[in-house]
Amino acid sequence: MTVVPLLALGYAIYEAWGGALHWQDLLVFAIMYVPIGFGVTVGYHRLFTHRSFKTSAPLRALFAILGSAAVEGPVIEWVAYHRKHHAFSDQEGDPHSPHVGHGHGLRGAIRGLFHAHVGWVWFNDDTAEEGRYAKDLLRDPVVRAVDRTFLLWALAGLALPFGLGVALTGSVLGGLTAMLWGGAVRIFLCHQFTFCINSLCHFFGRSPYATNDESRNLAWLSPFTFGEAWHNNHHAFPTSARHGFGRRQVDFSAVVIGALERLGLVWDVVRIDPERRERKLAAAAAG
Repeated sequence: MTVVPLLALGYAIYEAWGGALHWQDLLVFAIMYVPIGFGVTVGYHRLFTHRSFKTSAPLRALFAILGSAAVEGPVIEWVAYHRKHHAFSDQEGDPHSPHVGHGHGLRGAIRGLFHAHVGWVWFNDDTAEEGRYAKDLLRDPVVRAVDRTFLLWALAGLALPFGLGVALTGSVLGGLTAMLWGGAVRIFLCHQFTFCINSLCHFFGRSPYATNDESRNLAWLSPFTFGEAWHNNHHAFPTSARHGFGRRQVDFSAVVIGALERLGLVWDVVRIDPERRERKLAAAAAG
């Protein structure tokens, strides 16, 4: 899940340098990256983990399928780990804190960032019990069905760009290069931007809100993560459907949720009252 896409990225760069990258590949990459990215940010994270809004069974299934195609793990497992992260954020028990148990100084910081970014995926033996952290999803037949068929949706996320490539170029070779960019490279980048929330957004950036952890807002990362990098805002108000609160805090995931709400496809969207945010900001400023 982590090493093979990295190797594929190296091969893709080599092929692109040799002139094998075409507009069809970039188009397929965009077609795959954007909806699958929202499957993680809007679906896995804001809908299933934090229940920031409600929607119908078909849309719940669609978001779970799109999130599964990101190949970050089955939906119930992903949610269980993330809820455990919030329960023990930057304390003992946090699955991917860069601050706990990694030593001090520069060496400790590097070890912590590596663990939070990808090391916890490879070496962590402390599982997040689904029966404890995701009871609601275990009772949801739609989510359970998608969770059990995770491998199917992961493979579909590779087969679809291949089919799009063949349709756009009329050749199997075109399908293979499209699968490389819309499949392997897309998986790698989606992984890295998600992992950056765990690592960089608990180490660098600003913390306007006082929280019991090291969560930070990292503005430059936000467009690539569809708004997830307003991470201190998120830890201050975990159930909020919007993570970027100000006009300058771009949050594409919140835009998607708002559009779906206007279409009547989602409802009971959780919004944080501006006065409540101001009170929390004032409390943080006062220490």
